[in-house]
Amino acid sequence: MAVGRALARDMIEGGKVHYNGQRSKPGKVVELQAELTLRQGNDERTVIITAIGDQRRPASEAQQMYAETAASIEKREKNALARKMNALTMPHPDRRPDKKERRDLLKFKLSGDE
Repeated sequence: MAVGRALARDMIEGGKVHYNGQRSKPGKVVELQAELTLRQGNDERTVIITAIGDQRRPASEAQQMYAETAASIEKREKNALARKMNALTMPHPDRRPDKKERRDLLKFKLSGDE
């Protein structure tokens, strides 16, 4: 979730938040049991609103007002595992290529375009 109100507004205006499957606006009035879908980086969360507060409260209290769905948690964990496995298969050199190696890489890349 967003750290502050300004970041939350930017997420909503950027189309990263969907309310019951549709794009929303920052001033949208929410209802109980509504479904919010949030995209944060590579993760997508689906939460159900379980309570609505009358005034702004600390983050610890705000977290008790929504619950993430089990399917959302499972999907996030599955995607995180896939990203970790993908990172393990990617080569990570010990150092940056020097000038000669960069030239050779450039020649190799350009030779494939012909």
